[in-house]
Amino acid sequence: MVNSQVINDGQAHGQQHPIGLYLKVWALLFVLSTLSYLVDILGFTGYLRGFLIITFMLLKAGLIMCFFMHLYWERLALVYTILMPPLALLVLMGLMAWEADYIFFIRTIFFSP
Repeated sequence: MVNSQVINDGQAHGQQHPIGLYLKVWALLFVLSTLSYLVDILGFTGYLRGFLIITFMLLKAGLIMCFFMHLYWERLALVYTILMPPLALLVLMGLMAWEADYIFFIRTIFFSP
């Protein structure tokens, strides 16, 4: 009888995470946002600019999903359900970009004057 009372009390209150963890994640998000703004301020161009902005964006999205959406503490199947479709889309976008470069290269060979 005592064990069921302890289990029910624990379920009623929920899981509490330390506020320090959220403050550290918030500070890291602030640093990543500052770095993404510095990419524009410092005048990076071309593929490096795009790579840096997308990298910082994905890092910030990952932190938000892990800690503020509580996926860090969820079961692995749920995490895969949420993370795998965007990852598959990124892979497909990369393959499409690679194919577009190939098509552009082939067209310049065969259709250039």
